[in-house]
Amino acid sequence: MGCGHLGRQRSGAPAPPASGRPANGSGPRAGAGQGAAGGGGPRGGGRIKGGAAAPPAAVPGWERRDRAMSRLSLPALLGALLALAAAGPTQFFREEFGDGDAWTRRWVESKHKPDYGRFVLTAGKFYGDSEKDKGIQTSQDARFYAISSRFEPFSNRDKTLVVQFTVKHEQNIDCGGGYVKLFPASLSQEDMHGDSEYNIMFGPDICGPGTKKVHVIFNYKGKNVLINKDIRCKDDEFTHLYTLVVRPDNTYEVKIDNGRVESGSLEEDWDFLPPRKIKDPEARKPDDWDERAKIDDPEDTKPEDWDKPEHIPDPDAKKPEDWDEEMDGEWEPPVIQNPEYKGEWRPQQIDNPDYKGKWVHPEIDNPEYSPDPHLYAYDSFGVIGLDLWQVKSGTIFDNFLITDDEKLAEEIGNETWGATKVGEGTGPDP
Repeated sequence: MGCGHLGRQRSGAPAPPASGRPANGSGPRAGAGQGAAGGGGPRGGGRIKGGAAAPPAAVPGWERRDRAMSRLSLPALLGALLALAAAGPTQFFREEFGDGDAWTRRWVESKHKPDYGRFVLTAGKFYGDSEKDKGIQTSQDARFYAISSRFEPFSNRDKTLVVQFTVKHEQNIDCGGGYVKLFPASLSQEDMHGDSEYNIMFGPDICGPGTKKVHVIFNYKGKNVLINKDIRCKDDEFTHLYTLVVRPDNTYEVKIDNGRVESGSLEEDWDFLPPRKIKDPEARKPDDWDERAKIDDPEDTKPEDWDKPEHIPDPDAKKPEDWDEEMDGEWEPPVIQNPEYKGEWRPQQIDNPDYKGKWVHPEIDNPEYSPDPHLYAYDSFGVIGLDLWQVKSGTIFDNFLITDDEKLAEEIGNETWGATKVGEGTGPDP
């Protein structure tokens, strides 16, 4: 879909090394998520939109930069730093599988189990564009899948995090995952498995009619915390764009097809923290607290003619002429519902003069509660992975993007998914 995997970059300029200086002093790293060694461009011949290859030079780029910065005055240095901060949005990861089989050099299949399912590159049985719609597709039924791609590590502290990708269940999925996991850079990709610790899990999950949800799970202090809301995912056979936005003010937004489907506060919609308030353990409802809004009218009495049997003998019934009491026993008329039966008598209800309302247990500040302004933040992101189970294979994943800019993500979504979705038409041939 357009271009291959793109490492961390700012619009219009190549990405600097994560550590500022490479350990070997040889210039910017050309590892996962950056340009291939020698070329300076994206790995696998992919295309950086609005970017440029790092210029070759005898002096490493970071050293030239440091020399230049050392000659700046303090005001000029501050100005340079402000200009750098305003340089534009950062794309930490981008993958659109636009360079053929080169994707296999960027994505690592786990060897934790010998029988993981295999991914294949395809646009599927129907598509809007035969090239742009190519993604990686699950190809074997009833299999676990485990594959991942590495990018230059970063932290989202003090910045927005946007995770976006497309999912196409063209097989009319009945049970299977369609979500991604974002891992810390410490993950061993060849050993990735279902219990590998991740930072965030996001995306659709379907299993029968009862489970059709969008997972949004955060790892917080070693525990995976699920959202308290039910976000319904798309369950048709077409391509859909899923976007998660996590902001440094501890708010979030979930979008499907570039339209908001859920939003709110991290603290309110996940059980990261103990409750702010708890019931006062010392408080007790007073013994004389009357919660009855209505009571029996003490002046009301049961009418003398109230008590009537519920059933009575049928007055119109007659003993059959051939009834033989010696053979059939004594004849008894059948019973019918008594039309005068009034049921159990209950006194009328009146307002309770002693009613005090529903007693509410007083609350106090929870001594165990402590706010966390950094619920949203992780020190390390470095790997994106697909760790799934699918009963019926055929799901296509594409248009992966991790960035710090919501507007950029929306624009890229429109340029990729938005540009080809109409061409999918009515779906596969019957």
